[in-house]
Amino acid sequence: MPAHHTLVSAPTAARRQWLLGAACLAVAPLAGCGFQLRGAQALNFRTVQLTGFGPHSPLEKELRRAIDASTTTLVVDSGGAAQVLLEALSDRRERNVVATTSAGQVRQISLRLRFTFTLRTPSDRELIGPTELLLGRDISYNEADALAKEQEEALLYREMQTDIVSQIMRRLAAVPAL
Repeated sequence: MPAHHTLVSAPTAARRQWLLGAACLAVAPLAGCGFQLRGAQALNFRTVQLTGFGPHSPLEKELRRAIDASTTTLVVDSGGAAQVLLEALSDRRERNVVATTSAGQVRQISLRLRFTFTLRTPSDRELIGPTELLLGRDISYNEADALAKEQEEALLYREMQTDIVSQIMRRLAAVPAL
């Protein structure tokens, strides 16, 4: 009895090639659409010092990482080496009760992250005047799920912090070359 061999017939191979070609043609227009993943911002200064942040500020840490990820700029710790100074004027987290039940139980909470900063040269030339960034989120609250809601609050604060860092980076990228 002859061994059974599976051979790809010519029409099947030709069909695969045709399908592959059609798929390439369908995807080709997307290659030229200008889509590009958002990378690190290119800043127009070489060094920056972060000042005015509280000790162990999570916002400062994230901002430092974002600036250091830039291919053009480094964060330095001494003012003498810094080309610009980013000063935190205010960095506050706010938590307010928005709604309660008739029994006085909390049902909705408003979370806000407020950050005010300025950017200047060491000679006090203002590059970005005092700018306040304010983000807020409202969440429902149930005392039976207090631990889960606490974790949700922390997650929302981290999300708002990341958004604020992105906004700061866009503003820093818009500063003209020194």
